Amino acid sequence: MIQQLADMRERVRSREHKRFRQDDLPDVLTECESEGLTWPRRVGRMIRRMCEAEIPIIEPGDKIVFTQTLTDVPPIYNDEDWKQLTGGLNYRWSIINNICADWGMALSQGIEGRRQVALATRELMADDPDAVEFLDAALDTMYGVLRLAKNYAKAALDAGREDLADILEHVPAHAPRTFHEALQSLRIMHGVLWIAGHYHNGLGRFDQYMWPYLKADLDAGRTTMPEAEELLAYFFIALNRDTDIYPGVQQGDNGQTITLGGVTRSGECAINDLTRMALRVSRDMGMIDPKINLRISKDTDLDLLCEATELTRLGLGFPQYENDDVVIPGLVAHGYDLEDARDYTVAACWEFVIPGKALEVVNMDALDFPQIADQAIRSGLADGVGFDEIMARNAKGIQEYIDKRLPRDAAYMLPPAPYYSVVMDGCLETGRDLSQGMKYNNYGMHGACSANAADALAAVKQFVYEDKSVDPKDLLAALDADFVGYEDLQRKLAQDGPKVGN
Repeated sequence: MIQQLADMRERVRSREHKRFRQDDLPDVLTECESEGLTWPRRVGRMIRRMCEAEIPIIEPGDKIVFTQTLTDVPPIYNDEDWKQLTGGLNYRWSIINNICADWGMALSQGIEGRRQVALATRELMADDPDAVEFLDAALDTMYGVLRLAKNYAKAALDAGREDLADILEHVPAHAPRTFHEALQSLRIMHGVLWIAGHYHNGLGRFDQYMWPYLKADLDAGRTTMPEAEELLAYFFIALNRDTDIYPGVQQGDNGQTITLGGVTRSGECAINDLTRMALRVSRDMGMIDPKINLRISKDTDLDLLCEATELTRLGLGFPQYENDDVVIPGLVAHGYDLEDARDYTVAACWEFVIPGKALEVVNMDALDFPQIADQAIRSGLADGVGFDEIMARNAKGIQEYIDKRLPRDAAYMLPPAPYYSVVMDGCLETGRDLSQGMKYNNYGMHGACSANAADALAAVKQFVYEDKSVDPKDLLAALDADFVGYEDLQRKLAQDGPKVGN
């Protein structure tokens, strides 16, 4: 690693950039109230003003810029108006998050290209007030993004960085001409999602939509693999700058994931040189973002798997592995088109979504698999039933929990998302905000600790029902005592039983 990269990484780790943070937010509320703006227009205006208020930060030697200086989102409604807007509605409200934009499309068209799409649709749908309202809000956000880039270009020029200023004059307004420009464009477009208040914003199939830019550079002799790796390292460092202000269950749980490998939409192997480069750079940088998901199958090359385990050995907690042989048929079985299923990415944590096409609300609740397994085991042992009946009770418990919780969650209202709509498929083309729905609109809950539940059930199957080395009455007594006085039995169940993964 070159010294400049190492120094920048350490500055980010020590949060030196926090000195650039602003205490005051733009007063968008007064502007919205004085103009009597609608909800979509208020959101659009807020995003525009946030982009305009960002202070451009050009640090010495940096090659991928954008540092968020505003740490919160200003209100667009006063408390009384907000109550009136939502009062009496049975809904759960959340800023749209945990989905993935179509970054390949957004890069290839640029913000100016997306703006032209919005203007053309606005002309065609001039008699549809809802469409006009949405498109005007989206245009407001795009103006803000373009202004943000212009401000950064000027700051780069003032800092004597003509090379960087030239890049920022071109992207994200237009399609990137180089791999460097593609990385810079992605950094700004993705960063604006955070400015807008969205969170858990995935980066999708990074090695697929970025590879054409890198390949073109390599073929034309504009760059070399070591030079490209250096640029990618700067990009990865940039993703770690503002994570302390991103919301999550805990610091670092911010959903900045990339998905690598897998197959193409036509079913061919999607692994390329950028797949391996991303693994190497992540290993060498040793930073928490981006979190890597590696799509694998029975045909995955062993060398690639070995490269991935080097990251695991660092203790980063990734890659996560997704099995295409299971996931793709599973998505198809649940109504996804085959080409879309092959193109799946992983959202903030482990949920499968289709880039640009999905408004999946995936974390409405949490199902506790061990608790339900425990109930099935206890009742089954007490009633003296066979193991198949315990499994049937377990399945029934899962279904009953879902049936009980989902009706409460079914009424769900999402706020306007005019900027996120810009980088999704079809929203500008149809004059419909992302919050109104996409091609895939599934919602549900995630299951917690499934491996623990499976291990518990497997241990009961083996020790109680197969080799009969544990008496059902003893196990029930141990469970009731939380294994106090039954430590030997606890060790047997925990250490000697079958385990998920084996």
